[in-house]
Amino acid sequence: MWGWFTGLSLLKKSLLVGGSVLTVGTAAGVAQPPEPTPPPPETPPQVQQEKIETKDVTKEQTIPFQKLTENDSSLEKGKTAISTAGVEGVLTITYRITYTNGIETSREKISEEVTKQPINEVTRIGTKVVPQVQPQTSCTPGYSPCIAPGSDVDCAGGSGDGPRYVSGPVSVTGSDPYGLDRDGDGIGCE
Repeated sequence: MWGWFTGLSLLKKSLLVGGSVLTVGTAAGVAQPPEPTPPPPETPPQVQQEKIETKDVTKEQTIPFQKLTENDSSLEKGKTAISTAGVEGVLTITYRITYTNGIETSREKISEEVTKQPINEVTRIGTKVVPQVQPQTSCTPGYSPCIAPGSDVDCAGGSGDGPRYVSGPVSVTGSDPYGLDRDGDGIGCE
């Protein structure tokens, strides 16, 4: 029954109706149904990829030195002296840090090493007791004020021939080897 259409040419007209293309074909005045518009292809949902990075980071910490004291019998009691200056040490720590999208998410200590030992400060404390030294007098016994020993001493302004002279008065408390107290009253060069 449709065979008579075989030789007929189809006239097609396209209309834009409500955003869809409606094709109307006439073959002997018969309207053809519109061709369906294919749906847009489905795109899979976008999954955000996490960016994960790891870095090894090294930090240094100071190790304080200790202050030690030791007694020193060669140093006078009450005195101190630093025999070894203190120096801080260095502790090197390495961490493995993980970042997810630029934010630190974990930190793991992977090594720890003392890269410089501290040197303890040593202070010596004197314990030596120094005896009180009596000033050595170089005086001839029996005279006050002191008269230094010598071959001969005479009263200044007197008749003696020296070579040394002393100004009086001089207290004579014992023997009088230079003969300064001629009258024996205990006072010489009066």
